[in-house]
Amino acid sequence: MASTSFFRASSSSSTLSMAAPKSYDVFLSFRGEDTRYTFTDHLFQALDKRGIRTFRDDEQLKRGEAIAPELLKAIEDSRSSVIIFSENYAYSRWCLDELVKIMDWHKDVGHTVFPIFYHVDPSHVRNQTGRFGEAFASYEENWKDKVKVGRWRTALREAGNLSGWHLQPQGGYESNYIKKITNRIFRQLNCKRVDVGTNLVGIGSRINKVNLLLHLGSNDIRIIGIYGVGGIGKTTIAKVIYNELSWEFEYMSFVENIGKISDTQPGLLLLKNQLRDDIQDGDRGATMIKKKVFIVLDDVDHFEQLECLLGNGGWLGEGSRVIITTRNKHLLTVQGVDDMYEVPKLNFEEAKELFNLNAFQQNVSKLEFINLSRRMIYYCQGLPLALKVLGSLLFNKTIPQWKSELHKLEREPEMEIHNVLKRSYDGLGRTEKNILLDVACFFGDENKDFVSRILDGCNFHAEIGLKNLNDMCLITIPYNKIHMHDLIRQMAWEIVREDHPHKPNKWSRLWDPRDIDSALTTYKGIHGVETFSLELCTLKRVRFNPNVLAKMTRLRLLKVHSGLFSDFYDEDIADKAYDVIIEDASKMKLGPDFEFASYELRYLCWEGYPLEFSPSNFNGENLIELHLRCSNIKQLWQGNKYLERLKVIDMSHSKKLIQIPEFSSMSNLEELNLQGCVSLIDIHPSIGALKKLTTLDLKRCVKLKGLPSSIINLEALVFLDLSECSSFDKFPEIQGNMRSLKDLHLCGTAIRELPNGIDFESVVS
Repeated sequence: MASTSFFRASSSSSTLSMAAPKSYDVFLSFRGEDTRYTFTDHLFQALDKRGIRTFRDDEQLKRGEAIAPELLKAIEDSRSSVIIFSENYAYSRWCLDELVKIMDWHKDVGHTVFPIFYHVDPSHVRNQTGRFGEAFASYEENWKDKVKVGRWRTALREAGNLSGWHLQPQGGYESNYIKKITNRIFRQLNCKRVDVGTNLVGIGSRINKVNLLLHLGSNDIRIIGIYGVGGIGKTTIAKVIYNELSWEFEYMSFVENIGKISDTQPGLLLLKNQLRDDIQDGDRGATMIKKKVFIVLDDVDHFEQLECLLGNGGWLGEGSRVIITTRNKHLLTVQGVDDMYEVPKLNFEEAKELFNLNAFQQNVSKLEFINLSRRMIYYCQGLPLALKVLGSLLFNKTIPQWKSELHKLEREPEMEIHNVLKRSYDGLGRTEKNILLDVACFFGDENKDFVSRILDGCNFHAEIGLKNLNDMCLITIPYNKIHMHDLIRQMAWEIVREDHPHKPNKWSRLWDPRDIDSALTTYKGIHGVETFSLELCTLKRVRFNPNVLAKMTRLRLLKVHSGLFSDFYDEDIADKAYDVIIEDASKMKLGPDFEFASYELRYLCWEGYPLEFSPSNFNGENLIELHLRCSNIKQLWQGNKYLERLKVIDMSHSKKLIQIPEFSSMSNLEELNLQGCVSLIDIHPSIGALKKLTTLDLKRCVKLKGLPSSIINLEALVFLDLSECSSFDKFPEIQGNMRSLKDLHLCGTAIRELPNGIDFESVVS
């Protein structure tokens, strides 16, 4: 997984900065005959278990008058030293030489020193009294090099003044002291930390929310999931929490990039071995025993990865915490995590700060770049990965170069962003991939029920498919409306384009007017198009080979529209919108012999359809919805068509429509909208066969005088609008079958007497 460092740490946070990596975290200085096999050995084991790389001299190391060169090198190659002052420490000239080197290194390069006063008084070390005084009395009497003795004294005085630990005989269990010492060293040196990068913006609120879910004060075992779209910062959050909290646990492990590494052989085995090494002291053959552990399993994308690495969690000891990061919410549900957190996108202020830090290396835009910066920030839509990548890409670039990049992004995504997002697509099944591409290239932000109805008509199993896409954070469904992040939509567009980037006639989906204009001028390869969505208002004219649509034999979804979303219930607005739609529709010139492939068609929407009749080859056998708003059609088709799957007909504001065909083959029709069909004279009597019809809108059908008596058979009808049907003067007698009717509109009709048989107490309006 791409680790996106997008949060900015608070000023109180500290980060260790080193000029070069060190071989060891700790150099142990001690008097071997005092503590080698007791306290020093126990401390060494504890440090090693915490992953703190510790140097301890070999007891076989040859002793001499001068300190061995390898020890001097080990001190210089360590980040810190732990000095164990024991009763006979000062009697070892070797130890004293080590001490001088350590304290010189402390003063010269900031080498960290942790003194431990083991069964000795710190003042005896500082002032060379007690046993330390006795040792130095001997040196003063017998040692000729008085300068070296002075340096030993200075080093002891300086070390004795440092903050450390005083372990007294009978002062408590040494194991408790060792735990405190180990924890402090781990925390202060940032041992076993993971890199979170720089420019961390907005860390506080996100970390606080996850910490609340971890219930750190309790002693139970908690497994928490962090999920969200690729590049949103899941890994960064987990890394920061790991760095802040893992030192409090007996063992810890951060297993990174599980999804990516598991794709290789033998990737999952390597990850399992890493986890065992971290929590079992490298003994892979040992049985997993319960320990208090802090584990992060990063970028999990299949449940078998959790089964392999975590199992049922029975080996986790009391107080253990596990964080799982994933793009797939459903994995967390299957695992039965205790709680989960969805990472939100950055708000505008956070996004602006992160972008500026990468683009200008300061948290505000340069004055001349403000408008361009806003456009870039809007393009990124709060996705940290995009803000960081594009900000870094534009650093130190000129205004013309910024503008060029913006123009490029309109047609081509930045590949570093695209590849991270595409990993989620690659993990989908075939059906989910089709749904994702349909939503991105055709539907846009539409009502979930509407989209599901069409997708089910395509045999795409919409309910489970949309649920899976939602779990993968590729779509959201707020208030029952499908929403897709703009960068995910662009990722889907690029997937459609990638095999033939300059040949839109070979794409499976067409949505961009510029590409459609190119594709409609050719026959070659056009048969593979499955969805076609053309917004006419963006073009001055459409270069159009009139037979090209007939070649699209796999066409499932067809939409030609003006991009106008008006409330047609207002008559003044309806007339103006009608004029706009007709003007836009005139940009496509269709001849009387026009045809389009219709057998695979599930959804047909053509606003302002210019011909008076549907194509002669029209076959709507698989059609689910038919929308011909503001069309020029006089009669949909002649005779009886087989339309058993059809659920919606919208012919609203088709001002030339005189009659509609019989309904006997439309047994599943649920909605019929004929609003504003001002030339419509009558309704075919077969309408009574529509047992599933719930909505009948006849508003402003001014020539309609009545309804056939078969209307009484519409037992599922809920909504009936006859308002402003000024010629409508008589409602058929109702014989009790229209019990579902709840919404009846009769305002503006010529009706003088309400029909019998309607339960007006149950009718809302």
